[in-house]
Amino acid sequence: MEQLKFDTIILGGGPAGLSAAIYAARGAVSTAIVDINMLGGQPSNYLELENYPGFQIVGGYDLMEKFEEHADKFGVKKFPMQEIESVDLISKTIITKEYEFKASTIIIATGAQPMKLGVAGENEFVGRGVSYCAVCDGAFYKNKVVAVVGGGNAAVEEAMYLTKFADKVYVIHRRDELRADKIVQERAFKNDKIEFVWNSVVKEIKGENLVSTVVLENVKSKEVSNLAVNGVFPYIGMTPNVELFSGQLQQDSRGFVITDETMATSVEGVFAIGDVRTTPLRQVITAAADGAVGAVYAVKYLESHKEATTV
Repeated sequence: MEQLKFDTIILGGGPAGLSAAIYAARGAVSTAIVDINMLGGQPSNYLELENYPGFQIVGGYDLMEKFEEHADKFGVKKFPMQEIESVDLISKTIITKEYEFKASTIIIATGAQPMKLGVAGENEFVGRGVSYCAVCDGAFYKNKVVAVVGGGNAAVEEAMYLTKFADKVYVIHRRDELRADKIVQERAFKNDKIEFVWNSVVKEIKGENLVSTVVLENVKSKEVSNLAVNGVFPYIGMTPNVELFSGQLQQDSRGFVITDETMATSVEGVFAIGDVRTTPLRQVITAAADGAVGAVYAVKYLESHKEATTV
């Protein structure tokens, strides 16, 4: 097994990780990205983005390609498609099938993934009517009918947001009352474009090239019905990608990594950025901003550590 040593290793190559790589490399420290997938992260799967400043409309893959090219300019070493066997944050060691990576600092950028409904048709229609981001994709449903699945703050707030574009927004919830804050509920109940479908769960998502129908089951009566929609937005929660290192640092009750404003975690020399950390907004732009902050402070950590070692 080949052993490699870097000043900074970034675990994850999405927008947060690539941004961090750029800033770390510009700080004149040896920098590498290690990822279990190809670089680019979730945005690479988005057909179009229209809320990244400077690009009125840009393909998600195209934007991430530009991020990657920018990292290449500064000599960032890239190790995509790695089968990671273990991560030890204390010793700053990452073991893969091919390499043993050692670092002086680690920046965690492993992201998060939406909790899925787990029903037939969901995976098949991602990007063709199934979306987990109303802010990203809401504008594509102008004058159309969509369904939001969930009853918490995120679901109800995103349903409200979608009414800016859609003619009709169904909120499908498995209970007969919402879990969202009362003030959020009141606003939604006053919105004429929103209709609530109570005591119901999605059993299947159907369509041809695009979504056309959701199959619902009433949890009380067991009655099955079809609801005609153009889009489905599941908002039943997010889960952080922390399996490789969970329990080694401070996390919140949902598993997200807790950081301070410099992106430092509870483990010395370890930073966390982007969707994997506790954050009020999960967007490409906020991930990129986190990457810049985390990398700058990782470089500062390295500089202070070298000074301390010298003394």
